[in-house]
Amino acid sequence: MSQLDIKVLDSKQVDFKERLDQLLSWDEISNQEIQEKVVQIVADVKDRGDQALLEYTHRFDSLDAAMVKDLEVSADRINSALASIDPEQKNALELAAQRIRDYHRHQLQSSWQYQEPDGTLLGQKITAMERVGVYVPGGKAAYPSTVLMNSIPAKVAGVDEVIMVVPAARGEISEVVLAAASIAGVDRVFNIGGAQAIAALAYGTETVPKVDKIVGPGNIYVATAKKIVFGAVGIDMIAGPSEILVVCDGRTDPDWIVMDLFSQAEHDENAQSILVSTDENFLNAVKQRMEDMLRSSQRADIMRQSLESRGALIKVANLTEACDLINRIAPEHLELSVQDPEDLLPGIRHAGAIFMGRYTAEALGDYCAGPNHVLPTSGTARFSSPLGVYDFQKRSSIINCSEQAASVLGKTASILARSEGLIAHARSAEYRIKNG
Repeated sequence: MSQLDIKVLDSKQVDFKERLDQLLSWDEISNQEIQEKVVQIVADVKDRGDQALLEYTHRFDSLDAAMVKDLEVSADRINSALASIDPEQKNALELAAQRIRDYHRHQLQSSWQYQEPDGTLLGQKITAMERVGVYVPGGKAAYPSTVLMNSIPAKVAGVDEVIMVVPAARGEISEVVLAAASIAGVDRVFNIGGAQAIAALAYGTETVPKVDKIVGPGNIYVATAKKIVFGAVGIDMIAGPSEILVVCDGRTDPDWIVMDLFSQAEHDENAQSILVSTDENFLNAVKQRMEDMLRSSQRADIMRQSLESRGALIKVANLTEACDLINRIAPEHLELSVQDPEDLLPGIRHAGAIFMGRYTAEALGDYCAGPNHVLPTSGTARFSSPLGVYDFQKRSSIINCSEQAASVLGKTASILARSEGLIAHARSAEYRIKNG
């Protein structure tokens, strides 16, 4: 096996900024052909509903059904899946679900009000969404963690109904995914996928109900469809490739760090794994162990391509410089594998999830630590946050003016409205002004 050709950078290099920018750049390839296909699929499902959904499910998933109702998984089938899986798997799912549920309960927002001296009441009313759609990738892969992480926060928020869609090529569907749906409290499950499933959730069909928001990952067809339907329905985010940034002081076992980097690189060829350290010898040791450990890795070809095209080992002068680099990259996952991670925390402004200390592997966050694993990617942690309960709750402002306040505020509103040339606005406010 050839030597691993991963980029090695040093913050002291004259062209470091340019090389870093090039490393971080991620422009999703704009595929006009895919865009046109998805636009057509979405429009067709919107117009023809169930019939279009059946045709696309037959075409893309080789799954025949006389009615879309036949593609819905029964409650008995979902419950039987929970009973049929390995007891060890069941216990792991239930433990993970409980931890996710407990964490997200802390995010619940409450309505509030306050009263001003003149009797005016102001406040905010928190209301959960009525119905949410969760997309879970299917095929040969099984992603029960996706079910838990997307469905449980919605249920904690108080969403009335969670609709899950998961493609089932040739009728094959993962038992563990259905078991996760049972544990998470998913209300209905449909064996549909792709852009057609997104369209069905966004606009509704005779059988699939229209939802208020769609969450969950998918391929480029799914991502493109989510972009198209946004506005008719809310979406979580358009996620880029998975990424990890590890900051290490050189005192962690190199094999641990290698496997943490591998845990992202194995996702796909576009995933990004970056190690930052103040210790050049440690970086060299990690590089050597990466080459050794790749030989016995199951997804070695994928990991090698990921590491060579988008990975890097970066030498910095000190941990203060490392913090600056963190904020520049705004990583999806950040591991602080250092002696005192709490010391770095105040200086970190941009990161999706922060894993503190040598023992906190990012993989724990993917499955069972409790915080959500749906995180902003490609630098969007500068302005975005992890998926949470707040994504399924809406805020309504409450304004109840007393007679006195209506008179006082009416004068101010009148002046401002007339300055904007909106006379009806002004007169509406003026009617409430007390004479004398």
